[in-house]
Amino acid sequence: MSKKIFFQDIPKEVGKKIDLYGWVYSIRAHGKITFLDLRDHTGIVQVVVPPDGTHPTFSPEDVVHIVGTVAPRPEHLINKKIKTGTVEVQAEKSEIISHSQTPPFPLETSGYDIGEDIRLEYRYLDLRRQRMQRNILLRSSFVQEIRSYLVQKNFTEIDTPILTKSTPEGARDFIIPSRLQKGKFYALPQSPQQYKQLLMVAGFERYFQIARCFRDEAQRSDRAYGEFTQLDMEMSFVEQNDILELVEDMFTSIVKKLFPEKNIMQSPWPRIPHAEALKKYGTDKPDLRKNKKDPNELAFCWTVDFPLFTKQSQEDFFHGSGRATFAPSHHMFTSPHPDDIDLLDTDPLKVRGLQHDLVLNGFEIGGGSIRIHKPDIQQKIFDLIGFSKKQKQEFSHMLNAFTYGVPPHGGIAPGIDRALMALLGEPSVREVVPFPTSASGKTAVMNAPSEVTAEQLAELGIRIVDE
Repeated sequence: MSKKIFFQDIPKEVGKKIDLYGWVYSIRAHGKITFLDLRDHTGIVQVVVPPDGTHPTFSPEDVVHIVGTVAPRPEHLINKKIKTGTVEVQAEKSEIISHSQTPPFPLETSGYDIGEDIRLEYRYLDLRRQRMQRNILLRSSFVQEIRSYLVQKNFTEIDTPILTKSTPEGARDFIIPSRLQKGKFYALPQSPQQYKQLLMVAGFERYFQIARCFRDEAQRSDRAYGEFTQLDMEMSFVEQNDILELVEDMFTSIVKKLFPEKNIMQSPWPRIPHAEALKKYGTDKPDLRKNKKDPNELAFCWTVDFPLFTKQSQEDFFHGSGRATFAPSHHMFTSPHPDDIDLLDTDPLKVRGLQHDLVLNGFEIGGGSIRIHKPDIQQKIFDLIGFSKKQKQEFSHMLNAFTYGVPPHGGIAPGIDRALMALLGEPSVREVVPFPTSASGKTAVMNAPSEVTAEQLAELGIRIVDE
């Protein structure tokens, strides 16, 4: 097979004979001449097929190989809407490498009007549409820009385990049975929260990870069921303002590079106390755009000064005994505001937490906090949220680590899926995820979850009980 040239580079090859490999996007007949639009992941190029009887009959979505010469288009036929609009390829030889059946839905449209179930069933076809190609390619660029920015700021990328421990953190865990230790289970991480704090204890002062997170929660437009991806980051020896300024600078620089058509409405971003946001906007994630119909307006803001606790039953939060207790507003590792420490003993509901939520166009796209780094404060928080001795034992690894000198630290975890959804103005995170789950929890294309064999269950010491 000849070396493939990517379609976006074809305008540089005027006068040269090249090999094209791609998919037939559309077919147009003008008299005896056939015009093909071919597609690869970098763009579309027009091919002129002469009526000399040597070329096959093409169908949409066929995978083809065409040999031809790159020629400039006449001035009046230039297509300014595509990168290759100044040229065309005059076909000399062509072959169909792989024939395509007629797709179950059109691929030349945006796809919004097509049922989500069938789009996910044939996701490998749905991803061929130009909008989805753009979204996934931008996702790749977005992650690479994050990496580049943070490495320049002296962050270290560190992977943390996917097989971890089930601890009471607020959402339902996905649990995995252990074959080697029957009757015991791993859990998939709801976030790398505990690991990244342990990395601060370990002396890695600036950590980040493009992390997969797993939570057995109901699906919403801004949250997929089961799994999602977030930028997880943590820093030692910082105050809240340091985190906010770094994240603001990072997003601003990435938006300018990848989304030059977008306009960030206000800089520096507003920082709105939680109580003020509720009073003024009726929500802690306000949409501050002046014209909410303008897809190029980006209104970032921070919500800060959250209450550390909410009044909630233990049954609601921990699926436990049901006795009334305080529930963490963010999570149990969020530091109380230093001015409110004494209120932990007298009026916990008045204690502010050093929590910060990143909001874009009415969507919370990230949350974080300054963490507790003193073991006695962490123990007190555990007591206030009603942890039993057994529940505290689930975090003994953290409490023990904190006796060996832990720096003050904090971080944030912007959601990659949710941030891209808001930046692109998409109606759902599933429009920026290659293979998302459906509302019923079924994984696109693969039809998971599925049954396993009796032999697999026996090896794990598990028996299915019919209800």
